[in-house]
Amino acid sequence: MSTKMIYGVSLAALLAAAGPAFAEDDAPALQDVVVVTGQSNSTETETQMTPDYLPLEGPDITHLLARTPGGARIGNGALSGQVQYRGLFGERLNLRVDGQRFSSGGPGLMDPVFHYAPAPLIAQVVIDRGVSPVSAGPGLAGGSDAVFKRVDFSDDAEPTLGYDLSFSTRSVDSSYAGGGVIGLSTNSWRVNVIGSTEQGEDFDFADGTVGGSEYQRDVYGLSAGYRTGAHTFSFDVRRQNTGKSGNPPFPMDIQFFDTDFARAGYEGDFDRFDVKASLNYIDVAHLMDNYTLRQDPPPDRQRFTYAYATTVGGDLSVSFAHSGGVMEVGLDGETVEHDVTIYNPNNANFFVTPMPDIEESRIGVFAEWTGFTRGVNAQFGLRVDDYSTEAGTAVTGPALPMAPQMLANMFNMADPGADETTVDAVARFWTEEINCFTWRGTIARKNQVPNYVQRYGWLPLTASGGLADGNIYVGDLDLDPETAWIFEAGFDYFGQSFYARPTLFLRDVENYIQGVPFDDTIGVADSMVEMVAGMSGDPTPLRFANTDARLYGLDLDFGYDFDGPWRVDGVFSYVRGERTDIDDNLYRVAPPNLTLAATYEQADWSASFEVRGVAEQSDVSLTNSEQETGAYAIANLYGDWTIRDGVHLSFGIENLFDEVYRDHLSGYNRNAESDVALGERVPGAGRSAFVRIGIVG
Repeated sequence: MSTKMIYGVSLAALLAAAGPAFAEDDAPALQDVVVVTGQSNSTETETQMTPDYLPLEGPDITHLLARTPGGARIGNGALSGQVQYRGLFGERLNLRVDGQRFSSGGPGLMDPVFHYAPAPLIAQVVIDRGVSPVSAGPGLAGGSDAVFKRVDFSDDAEPTLGYDLSFSTRSVDSSYAGGGVIGLSTNSWRVNVIGSTEQGEDFDFADGTVGGSEYQRDVYGLSAGYRTGAHTFSFDVRRQNTGKSGNPPFPMDIQFFDTDFARAGYEGDFDRFDVKASLNYIDVAHLMDNYTLRQDPPPDRQRFTYAYATTVGGDLSVSFAHSGGVMEVGLDGETVEHDVTIYNPNNANFFVTPMPDIEESRIGVFAEWTGFTRGVNAQFGLRVDDYSTEAGTAVTGPALPMAPQMLANMFNMADPGADETTVDAVARFWTEEINCFTWRGTIARKNQVPNYVQRYGWLPLTASGGLADGNIYVGDLDLDPETAWIFEAGFDYFGQSFYARPTLFLRDVENYIQGVPFDDTIGVADSMVEMVAGMSGDPTPLRFANTDARLYGLDLDFGYDFDGPWRVDGVFSYVRGERTDIDDNLYRVAPPNLTLAATYEQADWSASFEVRGVAEQSDVSLTNSEQETGAYAIANLYGDWTIRDGVHLSFGIENLFDEVYRDHLSGYNRNAESDVALGERVPGAGRSAFVRIGIVG
């Protein structure tokens, strides 16, 4: 049996042409890993895929994460896709970019975390399988870290040149992308530059063009490191400029995100312990409007919004041998400042601050032990986080009607401060391989505090932290943190010709934050909030409130090797999300789906035929006025060719039969300049050819 069969666990990994690189001391049964730089690799808990060698479904790496068991993509725009994992998405997931935790720049989450992870620059995406370890930070469920490419230290005192570049084009949106890393290194220092540029037009489908779906993004930066003895210092800076990019499910589109990142790190290996420390800084400036990339509304309805977010954070941890394993203890935290102001470009007296000068602070401490006990491998973690939030004074311009001015006064008279403490605990177990089986299980208690939109949104707006359901929302100063009790069980089986990695999971969430009707007299404007919402066209606003929810399901990847050039691989995901306080379903949960691929592989080339089938989704949220979606299936054809060592070509045709389909997570169109009707789900891309070349040295 081939090593590809043994270690290429996920479907997407098995589409890669490069050979595996397996390390016994990689993270235990706790992670899936999407590798971008040309090697596929997995253990019973790590799966590594290769975006430089995988289908080119769009510029957003969330397309790739949607190919992993339990994964899905929330489609809010070409550069605004969110990861969904086992039914949860947004800030409930512990997402990082190059180890940095930070806050989105806009209240609509047009720049979710992986907006800042262009595929040409990413070396790998580490997915916390099931739940995140407490050492990775707080979060309600799983998480991911998108790690940037860099030229690592070499084994020689003389400088060595290294590079990892990719270039691609795609027909359905006339898009192109290119970028990567190039630099020099020795055994004591390294330095490299990174850069990428991406641009695409409105994408086509069989019945026309999706208006306002264009995008553009540029990134450039520098990474450096110095190593002396057992001590390593690192420094990374980069700038990202996102230009005009459409968001059809939102009432506004991106005009720009200008974002700066800086990180300084240290790792030290002492006689009896290891130390890691870092300092982080992220500054986001954002402009969006409702008239540049879509049909102009009347002058009194034109709006543009400036939003800012600055995150300053750091962490320190110490690891040492303890009780037959490794104990890691540490502390981390960040301070985030937000400010959002809405303007009318035709009226200097029209302005309002719906989220004024919000400041969120967190400091956390944790202890995590990983080792072997009572015949099994285990990881035990405990985390305590202390949160503090404050808000500034809401301001309204003289051109605003009296009602929103009164709501601003009410907000300013309230006490906007909040202090909360949460406690997370995680216990994970996995056996050594016995007769081709590795058994595993997880019990966890995880928390998530309300975000600033859910807590401080005093003005009725469609800004909902990325829900994009078309409803108008207001926040609640008295929200409690969400608390999830998590149970998971599964096994990894690797036989001579067959492999499978199924997982059953249950997440019971207390105080789940969900939009609910503003009051009991639905449709009757008997409150100031409902009157203001009615002025914006929605007389039935929702307010964020604590409810109860449950998510459960099964996901797995599997495959069979025919002991020759042919193999078959698949990924299946099923998740059910429901309210437990009332008879309703959770909003925007992926329907059951199955992907199967048949691959013919030779030494330096391979070809794959893939079919993805998605079931109907009728378990929809009545509270969110969610529409049902029908079942569909699409076919894709992919090829890979290793031209020579270090040069790889991949190509393919996606949506081979040009099917018109609407993914349940794609959102509803709000751009009138489109061949998609207003309020209709945004369709998936039509037939598209792509070519990509990767050069590594």
